[in-house]
Amino acid sequence: MFLKSYSISFVGLFLLAFSASGGTSAFDGIVKDPAGHPVKGADVRIEATNGSNFSRIVKTDATGHYTSDGLAVGIYKVTLVVNGAVKASILNASTQSGKHTQLNFELTPTTKFVKTHKVWIAPDTGTHIGGGQWVDVDDNGNPVNNTGVSSVDKYRVTPASQTIRSAYRVGQ
Repeated sequence: MFLKSYSISFVGLFLLAFSASGGTSAFDGIVKDPAGHPVKGADVRIEATNGSNFSRIVKTDATGHYTSDGLAVGIYKVTLVVNGAVKASILNASTQSGKHTQLNFELTPTTKFVKTHKVWIAPDTGTHIGGGQWVDVDDNGNPVNNTGVSSVDKYRVTPASQTIRSAYRVGQ
């Protein structure tokens, strides 16, 4: 009887040691805005990429820190969502057995998209023979590249066909 309980204890100890060495893994990190300040309340979505339906959402705390532990070893898609908008995504974040994997997010300032149009600027002499240039302008007629043109004035031309077209010329 003593031998049987001793062998059961040994098997239990072995299983405990094995499960501790092959423990679960975790993702943790910090989310910062473009100014370097922590982002509170951002969602970090963690989704398994192995075909299972596993997904988890954790929120960042006041210091911008998040932790998601108890993850199985594998490859995950980790997505950062701030105020309902996806800001970043890591498609192949992998975990290691019994270790924390650090995934920090540092947001960068977004560049504003400017819709531009090409506009022909006639030469100052008023002739149509050479000397003019093409200039990129935004919707308000402001030059958006470094061509030496300081401003572009917008005016409307109404031809006999009553079609309204926009034309541009160099401001005086």
